[in-house]
Amino acid sequence: MSDLESLEPTFDDIEDAAERLDGVAIRTPLIESAELNARTNGRILLKAECLQRTGSFKFRGAYNTISQLTADERKNGVLAWSSGNHAQGVAAAAGLLNAPATIVMPSDAPTIKIENTKHLGAEVVLYDRYTESREEIGTALAEERGMTIVRPYDDVRIIAGQGTAGLEIDEQCQDLGTEPDALLVNCGGGGLTAGCSIALTEVNPAIEIYCVEPAGFDDHARSLAQGDRVENSMDERSICDALLAPKPGEITFAINRHLLSGGLTVTDEEVKAAVRFAFQHLKLVVEPGGAASLAAILAGKIDCKGRTVCAILTGGNVTNETFSKILSET
Repeated sequence: MSDLESLEPTFDDIEDAAERLDGVAIRTPLIESAELNARTNGRILLKAECLQRTGSFKFRGAYNTISQLTADERKNGVLAWSSGNHAQGVAAAAGLLNAPATIVMPSDAPTIKIENTKHLGAEVVLYDRYTESREEIGTALAEERGMTIVRPYDDVRIIAGQGTAGLEIDEQCQDLGTEPDALLVNCGGGGLTAGCSIALTEVNPAIEIYCVEPAGFDDHARSLAQGDRVENSMDERSICDALLAPKPGEITFAINRHLLSGGLTVTDEEVKAAVRFAFQHLKLVVEPGGAASLAAILAGKIDCKGRTVCAILTGGNVTNETFSKILSET
């Protein structure tokens, strides 16, 4: 790991990332729902990153990283491993910055994510997430081709880019004349959680921040409780394909262990209910992994009564088949 990757990003790094992303990334809306407020007896504000370029927050970190590469590094190309959202973010950012991209993706990733990544101009290399190591495959390819690895979360540039969503939440809350008491963030490797934690605790030290993970993949919550990084079992399964990182990142956990108030866990059924709620009441298409934080709110995993609680809807890349099946369930 390079010196740059081993550092922890600062609030200034996130502000610098915001300047690079200005006019490139979408300033996604902070949505309020009367129905959700009524159900929770609080004020709930949802950051709709499902409306971001490529349908997830991942574009932020990818663009911030690739835009800082040298001309020669961009010419040689970039490589990433991802179940789909980071893949699309890297492919889109690489295309904008004229860098060839190769993405190592699990063969069971949603077809929409694989096809969208190809459509954005990237080469896709498939692997079996349960029997092969994406890191080993990707590292070998990168060395063979002289490409720069754009990590999904454990890189100061990635974390700073994702943290720009937190900056926007603060600014949008100020416009609404409020200050959030808590923030819920869907968590895989922890890059978005870390970046937003840095951004928001800088301006609001009293804010509570919780990571939200699928049942069986609550490695951050268990790591927070134990004080050290722990892994998930390879036998677990979840509908939240975007949140299935094997364990917290080194850099992300070093940040999150100090800034988070705790970790919340949601079941697949709770997530499906949140996907249906987002469609029926918010008129948004949110993928299962993108709806975890909303699921935690709807399931009462956090007390919202009399409080302002923000949550990030992190992605909207879901297949027609999966989405239709979820909507048809009761």
